[in-house]
Amino acid sequence: MAEDTTTTGIARHGATRLPSVDVDSFNIELKDDDGFLGDRASKGAFRRILDGLRKLKDDDDPLGNKDSDDIGKTELDEALVGEDIHAAALVHGAIEEFAQELAYVTGRFLKTKAWAGTERIVVGGGFRLSRVGELAIARTDVLLKAAEFDVDLVPIRFHPDEAGLIGCLHLAPSWIFEAHDSIIAVDIGGTNIRCGVVETRWKKAKDLSKAEVFKSELWRHADDEPTREGTVKRLVKMLKGLITAAEAEGLKLAPFIGISCPGVINGDGSIEKGAQNLPGNWESSKFNLPASLVEGIPQIGDHDTAVLMHNDGVAQGLSEVPFMQDVESWGVLTIGTGLGNARFTNRAKEKNGRKAREDKKDDKKEKKSKD
Repeated sequence: MAEDTTTTGIARHGATRLPSVDVDSFNIELKDDDGFLGDRASKGAFRRILDGLRKLKDDDDPLGNKDSDDIGKTELDEALVGEDIHAAALVHGAIEEFAQELAYVTGRFLKTKAWAGTERIVVGGGFRLSRVGELAIARTDVLLKAAEFDVDLVPIRFHPDEAGLIGCLHLAPSWIFEAHDSIIAVDIGGTNIRCGVVETRWKKAKDLSKAEVFKSELWRHADDEPTREGTVKRLVKMLKGLITAAEAEGLKLAPFIGISCPGVINGDGSIEKGAQNLPGNWESSKFNLPASLVEGIPQIGDHDTAVLMHNDGVAQGLSEVPFMQDVESWGVLTIGTGLGNARFTNRAKEKNGRKAREDKKDDKKEKKSKD
């Protein structure tokens, strides 16, 4: 444990041991003969599947003349329940084919040593926001059970745009919540950077299940194509604005910034790999985002700023910690540009949590005996 924590009780960047969970694995890149398996279950994969089915219709395309990439989630959801049965059938076909792919990829994860014994998988990412996404997740759950995988697949509870920010709360040590009621969080993606003030609401729920984003700001950096240094400068400016807003509201802001970032995060705050979609070279040994933020924001309130960065899939999954206490081992898959992934084992051994897990195991034994 000492190797994963600093003298202040704050975990190291990319730590495998966090206050509530052990991170058994994250950012696994499984491959087959065609490349990375995650590419078969990404947002882009769904669009490719949809496009392939549309081409089978030749000139009689019920979804019109738009490119598949330009058809919004709302349009696809409306097609599912609209009067045009051909459009509905086309979207349902894409959902089924995508679910088959997601089930295959998920099954491959479950067969790895790191994911063995996983009881529940939460699915996040922007794809989950639509009815199409929800149906794909539900169908994948059915397919996995049909393949005799003893696992439940469920949509993430918090809005995917906020889950990564809220998950950053679970990077922080418990002493922060006793003296403060909010933190600053950053969720970095290949297209957007979202920053927010996250209220712990710790007095209402010490498990952080009532946490919510008080205020957030979004920057679509892909439109501006900034340099790496320009990105950091803009990020610092955003964070300072949020700090000012939190103080004006009377929030007791902790001297802590949690960062959710793509890639394999090293203990010193550098990024080993997986940051290729970010502006500039973030994998350079000369670049350290946490150190840059401490330099730009040396203090929050009267205290020195502490920064902790972890993988974005891990951070999004951490938002589910309060709701995973009835299982021991669980994971997260985030469907976005790629397929983010992380697997956890709960460390909090509260009496109620243990009892719920024991009851679940007893139910499984009883079910097997009846079968």
